[in-house]
Amino acid sequence: MQTTEQISYVVSFTAGFLMFFSPCILPLVPSYLSYLTGVSFQELSGEAELSEKKRIRLLTLVHALLFIAGFSIVFILLGLTVTVLGKALFEYQVILKRLGAILIIFFGLVISGVLKVGILTNEKRIAYKKTGVTLIGSILVGATFALAWTPCAGPVLGSILVYASTTANLRLGFELLSLFSLGLAIPFFLAAVLMNSFLLYFKKIKAHLKKVNILAGAILIIFGLIILIGG
Repeated sequence: MQTTEQISYVVSFTAGFLMFFSPCILPLVPSYLSYLTGVSFQELSGEAELSEKKRIRLLTLVHALLFIAGFSIVFILLGLTVTVLGKALFEYQVILKRLGAILIIFFGLVISGVLKVGILTNEKRIAYKKTGVTLIGSILVGATFALAWTPCAGPVLGSILVYASTTANLRLGFELLSLFSLGLAIPFFLAAVLMNSFLLYFKKIKAHLKKVNILAGAILIIFGLIILIGG
């Protein structure tokens, strides 16, 4: 296995993990869980009656897993799609890798705040009018989350997709987007399991969200340089 491919695995997982803590996603987590389950913030934080706690926890975990399945399916399908496109353009692979590396560096500069690009940094959210969805609904909401992901986090996903497309390797495209989804899924699931503690420390974490973007941007810039220099 080539060194660049090994690094891409680490970058994909780390990028997904860090994006959970980005200003685009972390503040929305309690709202998503409340919407999916139809349970209030007070109940989610463990202040409900004892007889309700087990039901609320089970409900939250089931919906969280289905939500994760929804966005994972979309991310992986996106990875396979761009990889197939890259395979069709295989004869231009060298040029695509260089252009892809430059694009990844550009995304890194945007994420870290060095460059300001309105269409990539303006935050967009989906407004929901009711709370509580079916089990199938949780999968669909997860898929919608992936398709309409907030633009300020989009460059990170875009960077992984760009690299996947330049490899022209379906297996690698599947693995990279699976690791990216896993990186995002683990903290989301833990937040659902430990909602009481998550809400308790949320304000402390929130003060450091911009640092997460800087770190994620730096990782992408370094990764782009590795691809550009290493070919």
